[in-house]
Amino acid sequence: MEQIYSLFVFLFWFGLFIVFYTYIGYGILLYLLVRIKETIKKEDIRALPVPLPDVTLFIAAYNEEDIIPKKMANCRSLSYPADKLHIVWVTDGSNDRTNERLAAYEDATVLFNPERKGKTAALNRGMQYVSTPYVVFTDANTMLNTDAIKEIVHSFSNPEVGCVAGEKRVDTQSAQGATAGEGIYWRYESALKDLDDRLYSAVGAAGELFAIQTCLFEQMPADTLLDDFILSLRIAAKGYKIAYCKKAYATETASLNMKEEEKRKIRIAAGGLQSVWRLKGLFNIFRYGTLSFQYVSHRVLRWTLTPLMLFLLLPANFVLALSGSPFYIGIFVLQLLFYTAAYAGYKMEQRNLRNKLLFIPYYFIFMNINVIRGFFYLHKNKGNGAWSKAKRGPSTL
Repeated sequence: MEQIYSLFVFLFWFGLFIVFYTYIGYGILLYLLVRIKETIKKEDIRALPVPLPDVTLFIAAYNEEDIIPKKMANCRSLSYPADKLHIVWVTDGSNDRTNERLAAYEDATVLFNPERKGKTAALNRGMQYVSTPYVVFTDANTMLNTDAIKEIVHSFSNPEVGCVAGEKRVDTQSAQGATAGEGIYWRYESALKDLDDRLYSAVGAAGELFAIQTCLFEQMPADTLLDDFILSLRIAAKGYKIAYCKKAYATETASLNMKEEEKRKIRIAAGGLQSVWRLKGLFNIFRYGTLSFQYVSHRVLRWTLTPLMLFLLLPANFVLALSGSPFYIGIFVLQLLFYTAAYAGYKMEQRNLRNKLLFIPYYFIFMNINVIRGFFYLHKNKGNGAWSKAKRGPSTL
């Protein structure tokens, strides 16, 4: 019995450490390391290259007829010389009026293939036609700020930068219930990405807005679910840095509802698990040093060990509380209160009611449950890179 009790003690403390480190501890440690680094070394400020280089704005789209006028208006509003900005749409598999609507824009190149193989396959095919030194990837339903391209090009003035990750912003003004949690999550993520960049390198990029040196692009397996993450980390593995550019941002609306957000989270979790295997070489800390530390701390734990430890904490804590220890009883009560708040947030979300104190714990549990579900999604859809996009709420922009 004593050995079993010791096992539960180890499980509890190990799980508590992993969960705390993943969501709070790493951020604290990262902040301290950045403060130390920036006290010793000042930022190297570079100017925009003159003349400005040609850039391709690459948009992979599937059945996006409704958003095209707004997206093209946004592209034309960018403060980058029109003769230097080449707009390319890859619309593989689209069977609505996407291609018909794009035909009205002389300043957009459309690459279409009637067969739908998924976004990664579309990127692989479309990149064969890109000849500019830099390519900026963005989604059809995200709107860029006016100076986004200039700010990204500015980041490339550092020769060590092979990829630039823009900031993702979520418009939650019209969000229903707990979908507003997506905005809170991304603000926290943005802070971590900024600190990662200031320490050494951002750990991956989001497909809403990121850019690469075109010469660094590598064809990816067509069933790749997180093309943005795989592509950016492959570039980092070559010795380049991923710069995080807060001044270049893409704004999109929150998911229409939690059912749509669930669909998105499961796919991302499945893609994360897939990425951990395909980027396993980054575990070699003797080769990649700081990047390995950041990769495991910021990404790998969230997609593998942490969700398991989170859901094992409650039963482990229950067994320890049976010993009568006031400490373990207290922690168990706090866990019960947290799960109760999450359940209350879930019930309120069903009624489209917003209460931050409740939907934050709900969204946290929701995210981790969907990581577990992502494993089953990956197993079921193995070899298939196509996915059903999540519906977004109406824009207030």
